[in-house]
Amino acid sequence: MKDWQTALAEIKRGTDEILPEEDLIEKLKSGKTLTIKAGFDPTAPDLHLGHTVLINKLRTFQQLGHTVVFLIGDFTGLIGDPTGKNVTRKPLNKEQVLENAQTYQEQVFKILDPELTQIRFNSEWMDQLGAAGMIKLAASQTVARMLERDDFKKRYNNGQPIAIHEFLYPLVQGWDSVALKSDVELGGTDQRFNLLMGRELQKEQGIKPQSIVMVPLLEGLDGVQKMSKSLNNYIGITDAPNDMFGKVMSISDDLMWRYYDLLSFRPLEEIAELKQRVENGENPRDIKILLAKEIIARFHDDAAAEGAHQDFIQRFQKNAIPDEMPEFEIALGDDGIAIGNLLKETKLVGSTSDAMRMIKQGAVKINGDKVEDTRLVLTEAGENVYQVGKRKFARITLA
Repeated sequence: MKDWQTALAEIKRGTDEILPEEDLIEKLKSGKTLTIKAGFDPTAPDLHLGHTVLINKLRTFQQLGHTVVFLIGDFTGLIGDPTGKNVTRKPLNKEQVLENAQTYQEQVFKILDPELTQIRFNSEWMDQLGAAGMIKLAASQTVARMLERDDFKKRYNNGQPIAIHEFLYPLVQGWDSVALKSDVELGGTDQRFNLLMGRELQKEQGIKPQSIVMVPLLEGLDGVQKMSKSLNNYIGITDAPNDMFGKVMSISDDLMWRYYDLLSFRPLEEIAELKQRVENGENPRDIKILLAKEIIARFHDDAAAEGAHQDFIQRFQKNAIPDEMPEFEIALGDDGIAIGNLLKETKLVGSTSDAMRMIKQGAVKINGDKVEDTRLVLTEAGENVYQVGKRKFARITLA
């Protein structure tokens, strides 16, 4: 096992906050094998790169010699995590949760060592707790305490409903820490309230409270909102290699470094060297290619990564237009059609404001020629290939 200073440095890489850090240092200094917990509610059938920020940190603890518990929230998944929600989440049924949990188990071992990972389900202890136990657990906290949560507070102040069962979620997550006697719990920055609840309940039960390691939420392809399937700004770890490559290449140059910090396994010194190469004039695209290939190799293999790279060169770097793409026929009307409306109507962008933004970024092309006028009105009939970004194409006939 590495010395505690080295261990702490590796844990802090890409970490937002450690609470309290002195507690974690004390545990690392002890030299004991720690129990590291992270919970995942199987509310969707597949994991995306946003999930892997946390899983990568579990891998770090594994490499430091600690015991990792990958906790599948089959019980909490039935409640639905209210974190960050302005409406009550629709609970999943047991069959949906178990089906999704099966894919989680299969996918997580693309990162974690199966020999050093415990897979646990929180129904193990929650089913045994029973109604009387749940009431006793609920009695340990007040409504005022629950309303300290920012999302609950906003909904309460706005007169939006909060279902009683939503108050149970942080209590159950905290009780998971009691049941596992976890030394450290990992979670995203949006989980702060739930993570601290685990410390409170452990103290009440006479258990040394866990340390908390919070990791940032990974922005999606838009670079603004967190990666989410519902926002369609995600890279799934089961995506096909070519799709994965194209999505990574579509992120901005600034966002690329965020992805390097949170997703890459390269040493920090090597990432610093890559940044220096860009500062010295190297095209950021070439550095982005290295990131894309690293990620694809992790979830597929080296051959798939190289194949996706070659496909990218053929299709994009050589300005090759794909043979197959969506086709549309749009009526021009007497006054023609504005470029923003056309792109929105053919679903190349989500809104006209997105179209304006993409045009300003130089990301909109007609037959390979860049569109520079955000007020462009198309008045001539005919068929042309429209492109937005590096991956979206459509053959549009104006008539």
